[in-house]
Amino acid sequence: QAQLVESGGGLVQAGGSLRLSCAASGSIFSIHDMAWYRQATWKQRELVARITRGGSTNYKDSVKGRFTIARDNVKNTVYLQMNSLKPEDTAVYYCAAEGALGTLWGQGTQVTVSS
Repeated sequence: QAQLVESGGGLVQAGGSLRLSCAASGSIFSIHDMAWYRQATWKQRELVARITRGGSTNYKDSVKGRFTIARDNVKNTVYLQMNSLKPEDTAVYYCAAEGALGTLWGQGTQVTVSS
């Protein structure tokens, strides 16, 4: 069964860094764009970063220059390197595989940034 498994969340002080990882089944990874979303308490889920099968990327404006999305096509894994974290980055972060038939979601990983 296709699935996404995330890891790497945690508690960090403002200004610190975390790296999130999302391991995908090979059948998913090779044919989908991959993305990271986040959802803070009482807020809607929002796109943080996306990387296409070809490697093109786009970012939410507030994370540009601080976050980097990358994919390893051998390990079938997508990463989100988060630097200079701010308290407003606190949220549950979700990995997503986006394709023509819909979106497959991971279970989410909590990121908490203390001030």
